[in-house]
Order: sequence, then C-alpha cells, then structure tokens
Amino acid sequence: MIPLTDIRAAAERIRGRVHRTPLLSSRTLGGMSGTTLSLKCECFQKTGSFKPRGALNIVLGLSEAERARGLVTVSAGNHAQAVAWAAREVKAPCAVVMPDGAPRSKLDAVRGYGAEVILHQDRATLFDRMHEVREARGLTFVHPFDDPVGLAGAGTTGLEIVADAPDVEVVVVPAGGGGLLGGVASAVKQIKPDVRVVAVELEAGPGFGPALAAGKPVPVSRPAGTLADGLTPPFVGALPLGIVKECVDQVATVTEAEIIQAMRMLVTRAKLYVEGAGAAATAALLAGKVEGARGRRVVALVSGGNIDAERLLGIFDGTGGGAA
Repeated sequence: MIPLTDIRAAAERIRGRVHRTPLLSSRTLGGMSGTTLSLKCECFQKTGSFKPRGALNIVLGLSEAERARGLVTVSAGNHAQAVAWAAREVKAPCAVVMPDGAPRSKLDAVRGYGAEVILHQDRATLFDRMHEVREARGLTFVHPFDDPVGLAGAGTTGLEIVADAPDVEVVVVPAGGGGLLGGVASAVKQIKPDVRVVAVELEAGPGFGPALAAGKPVPVSRPAGTLADGLTPPFVGALPLGIVKECVDQVATVTEAEIIQAMRMLVTRAKLYVEGAGAAATAALLAGKVEGARGRRVVALVSGGNIDAERLLGIFDGTGGGAA
C-alpha cells in the first residue's frame, strides 16, 4: 500500500489548489440498492474529475529542470486535462497523447488549458506513441495510474471519505488503470482496516480480472465507443495491482446497460452530471453486484463528470449516448 504518511503529505502539498469535494447522501439511490448511501462527488473537482489530485502532487514534486523540459502524458481524457491544468499551474509546457476517438469536450478542455494534443488511432499502442514523443523531445512523463506519488495524491480522496463518513462500512471505487483505486484503498484500509473496498470495472473489457489471473498486468481488449472511456486504458498498473491483491475485497464488473441506468439515476435523482466511468460504482450498487453492501453504510465514488452533452442526452433519447 501507499504509506499513509505519503498520502497525508500529498494532502498538505495540494491543499488550497484542489477542491475538498462534497460527500452527499442519496436516500433514493440508497433505497434502490438497500444501503445507506453517500456519493463522493469528484465530478465537482478541478477539471471535472479526481485526476488533479495525483497529477498536481506529481508535478509539484518535480524539479525545476524536469518541469522546464516539458511534461508529457497519455490519456483518454481526464488525466490529460489534469496534467494540462497542473502544467499551466507551474507554467510548464505540456504535450498529451490521446486516442482520436476521445470525447470532444475532453479534447477541447486539454487544449483550453494550453497543452498540445497528439492524436493516435490505436488505443492499444497509445503508450508506445507517448514514449516516442517523450524520447524525441526529452520530456518528463507524468504517469496516469502507476506512479506512487500520483497514487498518494489520489489517496487524499480516501482521507476525505473517512473524515466525512467515519462510520463508513463499504467504499466502492471505479477502476480503470487503478490509480484512484490504489490510492483510496491504501488510505481507507490503513485508517479503517475493517472497511470493505470494492473495485468496479467494465464487464466487456476488464483489466484487473485478467491481471489477477495472470499475476501481472497484461494487455487487454477494451470496448470501443463505451460511455465509460475512463475505464479503458490498455492495461492496469503494476503498483495498483499489488494493492488490489493486498487489500481490495472484491472486483465487480458492470455492463454498459447498467452504467447507462446509473447515469440516468444520478442525473434525475441526485442531480449529478456524470460520465460513464464516474457512474460505475453506483451502477454496481444498483445492479446488486457489491457483496456485503446491503444494510450497510456505503460510499460510492463518482469519479468524474466529463462527458459531451450530446452523449449524456443520448442516454435519455434511446440512442445510448452514441459513439465516442
């Protein structure tokens, strides 16, 4: 696990630069899932997702020389925005490799923060393209989900959950590459070891399931056009995988239809504008897939709210959100 001292140090480092996001109760969604439910609203975070916590912690820890060389990262969108924003905060140049099917709102936001966007067609080779750019230009890589400093930043979300919900019994976390999961699990389990931590990933393209079976991160096939693009990196992180083995109690999966239903409920009943990945934890609860949740005090992480308005409207008009 990421040491609790590192997570608390991260909280001090980024304090005042990122939001302390609200923990909001939802009696309706709790009733539907048989839980006493609270939603940790990282959709209200800077740049619209949890990602600035880790990105800023990494960037603030870099030397002046590392920043001056320029930053580079790879992302479907949320980490791209976070690194672009963090780079602007410290006045460092930034380039981001993104899939050419990334949501338009995320592409526009990255460019709006002043970063250069490099589009790449094949999601499976996004990291290869990023490394080509990094080596050619001598840039400093800010990893989206497999850096202990980044995970410490993400873990500050867990500190806030435990502080604001000291009686929490189950924490449910969306899982793509595992950065948020690894950080939150590390924080929660070191403060309250008896709390169940449950990861949620896409049934059509799981990452941790195959990695746990293989005993190491492996390349995985991810679905194209999913609303949960934030859950589709080409593999999971080695560090998060180790944390999952050590202290995550369950890895659940959800379908695209379950994510869409959760997005509808979050919009209509909780009034939260949420992207597919951000709805994954709620989806697992509403679908009854979180073991040991019924009758307990549960926190579901709403990890982000960056979705094109047209795609969000599509979940109500029958088009399912359309292609990315």
